[in-house]
Amino acid sequence: VQLQASGGGLVQAGGSLRLSCAAYGSIFSMNAMGWFRQAPGKEREFVAAISWTGATTSYSDSVKGRFTISRDNAKNTMYLHMKSLKPEDTAVYYCAAGRQYGMRYYEYEYDYWGQGTQVTVSS
Repeated sequence: VQLQASGGGLVQAGGSLRLSCAAYGSIFSMNAMGWFRQAPGKEREFVAAISWTGATTSYSDSVKGRFTISRDNAKNTMYLHMKSLKPEDTAVYYCAAGRQYGMRYYEYEYDYWGQGTQVTVSS
């Protein structure tokens, strides 16, 4: 499985962006999917997760109410809709997929990673 993240860019505080994560290869092996981010000088952190059907989602406290994770299995694509962006959201955003069912919140629970896409929020 290969994941390709896109959609990052430079946006002003209060603005919006939509990230996409396209999956290629043996996608039938993917179940849980999620987004992580890594800001300069910081460790990579969990942002959001979604179950295979998309019926269940979970968010970190820092993005809850502002970000929405979704997936379109027919298109083999996951999304992260981000609104009301803040300078502290600036980071490289990574998408991830795992063979395990259910919600996954930790890096070690994911088997496949995208290359990351830069999001920069200016104040």
